[in-house]
Amino acid sequence: MPDYMFLLESRLSPEQRAAMMRVQELSAALGFNVYLTGGTVRDLITGASLRDLDFTVEGNPSKIARELEKGGAKIPVEDEKFRHVEVLFAGDCEGSISAARDDHYVRPGTRPEIRWSTIMEDLRRRDFSLNAIAISLNPASRGLLLDPTNGLSDIERAEVRALTIHSFTNQPVRLLRVLRFSARMGFKIEQRTQEWFDLALERDLHHSIEPEDAGGELRALAREERPTVVLKTWEEHELLNAVSPVLAKKHPDYEAINRLMKVREDLFTAGFRPRLATPMLLAILGRLKDREQANLLSKAGYRSTEAEAVLNFEQEAVDAQKELVGKKMHAPVDSYHFLEKLPVEQLAYLLAESNNSAALSKIRAYLNKWRPVRNGLPTVGNELEALGMPRGPKFDQVVEQVFGMQLTGRGKTVEEREKILRKLSGIKEPPKKKEKEKKPTKAAEKAHAAGAIGEAAKHKHAAAKAETKHHVKGKAAAARSAVKRPAAAGHRKSAKPPKKGKRSR
Repeated sequence: MPDYMFLLESRLSPEQRAAMMRVQELSAALGFNVYLTGGTVRDLITGASLRDLDFTVEGNPSKIARELEKGGAKIPVEDEKFRHVEVLFAGDCEGSISAARDDHYVRPGTRPEIRWSTIMEDLRRRDFSLNAIAISLNPASRGLLLDPTNGLSDIERAEVRALTIHSFTNQPVRLLRVLRFSARMGFKIEQRTQEWFDLALERDLHHSIEPEDAGGELRALAREERPTVVLKTWEEHELLNAVSPVLAKKHPDYEAINRLMKVREDLFTAGFRPRLATPMLLAILGRLKDREQANLLSKAGYRSTEAEAVLNFEQEAVDAQKELVGKKMHAPVDSYHFLEKLPVEQLAYLLAESNNSAALSKIRAYLNKWRPVRNGLPTVGNELEALGMPRGPKFDQVVEQVFGMQLTGRGKTVEEREKILRKLSGIKEPPKKKEKEKKPTKAAEKAHAAGAIGEAAKHKHAAAKAETKHHVKGKAAAARSAVKRPAAAGHRKSAKPPKKGKRSR
């Protein structure tokens, strides 16, 4: 049996882990049982990226939401009727908390009665088996997998299976949803579910999809990683008309969608976890006029503030671009701090749609060059501290100045950075110390004496050798002289014979 808590803790980002731990703590303090459910568990099992954290509690999540707000979390949506709360945790970590409930239908296709229930009843009333799985986060059963409809087996078979024959009758919007899950995950629709799906289309149930329900699917589509596949599947089954007849007639802007998908990959490579729902929605509706977009969002159940945020998004991105290429952003460090505060969604939109080469150059430099330099600033701080400067406001100021220089190409080597740090901090180089004469050790003295003796013996030997050589040469020269002298005398005698003298008488 897999260790699901280990999978969670290894797959979740640090921000998601912190959010999960906080919800666990608050639920325990309030006496609520809490479970991780729905898409989070499904994506954990399939290996997909964990985009959101979906919690289900056996109690009222509004109490948890109030405590989360005290800690700095934001609550963008709160539905008191269904006891559903959407939460934006710290670090832009998104999630939702819902009360466990059971939907009771008096007759198929009617509005259900909502009854607050246990987690097992909540799982059984869901749409598809792959969404009806939960992991307990309670102290006594932490990590326990709950799978009352055998959804794990369907995931292993790569199938999407509806839980009841009335699934599409009770909620026709599931016609859109089953295709979205199938297209996104590459799963086939289970045989009986396919039969129920075809029967629902024959009965024209797709014409009874509520606009707000279709709007919920449009929201979910804008957050998909492959919206093109889903949209084309909807078009193939002639279901895009249920979302918007105008959109079905003019068709989504697939080129804009593909450009934004490419940008999303670049942002992932640069270390971001982009949430591109707004620019993706604009890309989907790119062929529609402004008035048509506004009408579509209104019918889809978008609140006025949400619709305005979408419709004003493009102009806000253009205004940011003008400021980015303005005179105030001449220095790279100024452009860096501006882009650092700019929402990632606007960065993505400009990368996908802008034709301004100066703006694009700065954004790419920010993603691929400036941010890696920024990540290396702790090393600069350590180098400055090693030079003897204590940490404090002036310390941070010096480090920031070095960062600005690094963005212009200076301070790449350790030696160059040290010179810059000394100049900015006012720390002078220490004076060079004179080398003290070391007192020789006994072993060194002995070695020196032995070397001196050896050197003297060497000189003595060389002198003796030279003297011997000189003596030998002298003897040889003398011998040669002696040999030459008698020969010369004999020669003289033969040349001048003695005169004959008178004989004495």
